Amino acid sequence: MTTQRLTMAQALVKYLAALQVEQADGSLQPYCAGVFAIFGHGNVAGIGEALWAERARLPTWRAHNEQAMAHAAIAFGKARLRQQMMAVSTSIGPGATNLLTAAALAHVNRLPVLLLPGDVFASRAPDPVLQQLEDFAHGDVSVNDAFRPLTRYFDRITRAGQILDALPRAIAVMSDPATCGPVCLALPQDVQTHAFDCPTSFLHPKPIRLRRPAPDAGELARAAAMLRTAKRPLIVAGGGVLYSQAGAQLQAFAEAHGIPITETQAGKSSVPWNHALNTGAIGVTGSPAANALARDADLVLAVGTRLQDFTTGSKSLFTQARVLGLNVQALDARKASDTNLVADAQVGLTLLSSAVQGWSADPAWTGKARELAAFWVQRVDDLTAAPHLPAGQLPYDADVIGAVRDSAPDSDTRDVVVCAAGTLPAELHKLWRAGAPGNYHMEYGYSCMGYEIAGGLGVKIARPESEVIVMVGDGSYLMMNSEIATSVMLGRKLIIVVLDNRGFGCIQRLQIASGSARFNNMLDDCVAPGGEVPVIDFALHARSLGADSVHAASIDAFRAAMEAARAATRTQVIVINTTHTRTTDDGGCWWEVAIPEVSERAEVGEARAAYVAAKKEQHP
Repeated sequence: MTTQRLTMAQALVKYLAALQVEQADGSLQPYCAGVFAIFGHGNVAGIGEALWAERARLPTWRAHNEQAMAHAAIAFGKARLRQQMMAVSTSIGPGATNLLTAAALAHVNRLPVLLLPGDVFASRAPDPVLQQLEDFAHGDVSVNDAFRPLTRYFDRITRAGQILDALPRAIAVMSDPATCGPVCLALPQDVQTHAFDCPTSFLHPKPIRLRRPAPDAGELARAAAMLRTAKRPLIVAGGGVLYSQAGAQLQAFAEAHGIPITETQAGKSSVPWNHALNTGAIGVTGSPAANALARDADLVLAVGTRLQDFTTGSKSLFTQARVLGLNVQALDARKASDTNLVADAQVGLTLLSSAVQGWSADPAWTGKARELAAFWVQRVDDLTAAPHLPAGQLPYDADVIGAVRDSAPDSDTRDVVVCAAGTLPAELHKLWRAGAPGNYHMEYGYSCMGYEIAGGLGVKIARPESEVIVMVGDGSYLMMNSEIATSVMLGRKLIIVVLDNRGFGCIQRLQIASGSARFNNMLDDCVAPGGEVPVIDFALHARSLGADSVHAASIDAFRAAMEAARAATRTQVIVINTTHTRTTDDGGCWWEVAIPEVSERAEVGEARAAYVAAKKEQHP
């Protein structure tokens, strides 16, 4: 066995630089597309030096915030449909703990990212070092132990040679469609620099071949038998359809058997928005067409979805239907399911279609679905017409969405919209039109405020040919905006649309609907004695970070700004004032938000009574 004398960090980086993944056509591409890094005393001398040496094969980018750069890395993996991933490197202490929110986000969304936080000295010789947490009851604990429940795989490399086993394990977890998620290798700063005799074979890893698990024969037979008995079936397409690249198979399945399609937040763009059987968004943020069908369906085929509460209306939406869960992850397949089919979405749909060949839904059901889908297409046109508003009347989110859409060249399907939190996810889920897989990039598993701009950067790195449009509220913008500067520094142009409603408008509406008073959400309601309402100039702030920016005083001005932004070559920020008091009323369904049993406010009592009544419709 031939060996090469390397530090642990050098061996790690060389492995990542050499690792490839096989594509569907048999071609190979790098699996790790790059490393985001913010250096400190826990990683600059070890992994930092190793990254410099391999910079030609494995690019390194510097960001401005550790959480943000992890969001960008995660968004890259999502935009690449989990076919590639990125790594992030931080120092110890706050650099490491800044990754915790991003780790949870990736875990919830089943997205790959390799977290490489620095750690304290394995030798313990200089303990306690700067930024070291000391646990009086556990001498081997560092802040990185907080990653254990937030990652799919965790390891601490206490000897250089351990990387030979730990790194391939971490990659195997990330690249398995059933276990995909964040992994963490905590790297003590002294161990990063320790040399060992690294086998040359480790530096030439075999290409990854992504698995497509086929279903068990018995499960397939039971699923087919169940489907054949349905007269009013409905498909719920989740993110697994996109990650399996099964859009074509889903469309063919629906057409062959006359089954209407609905899409979750993660599954939106699985099929074109204007497909005759695509009835739109499902659930709390769903279209009236999709939700009407969900209430009448006798069977729901849940493909690649984890059936979170926004999809199921907190288990109140399709209580009358049997559920057939098709998912690569057994736990997700079994959720709310009468029967489950554990398989890759592409393989599972193909085999299930063959197993029910000749069967189709009741023609009246298929016809009704087509009518509802066509109605919703026309209704979206009306809702997003972005009218010329009277002076003094602020637009709402749908007006802005329509103006963004209409600014695109005819038949242009390159736009990718990025969002995560606030009112916009509901409006975009209903109203955005995605013409190609991945053109709708919504982080709604964790719905993390602050993801949007950083996520947009990751999408632009993954899809440089696309116009990446980040739509973000003022609240999320204030939480995290530093990667505007990174996008300028890296030459990755974004169009960032800031909808300023002067506070947390989405939560205030929920607050009032729950019977509570206006409190601690809108800026006007939060002024303390001696304070004053802040006047925030988002356009000026964006310019200070290196972007071009403008404040649009009207929808007409916004249209002109969008045209100019599309023609530009650097990051553009367009700010427009909007109202939080108006939303799209069409569609939606109940969502469980617990209301206090007792309160001094009569409004809370009324909300509680409505809540108790609604829970009676909830599936146990």
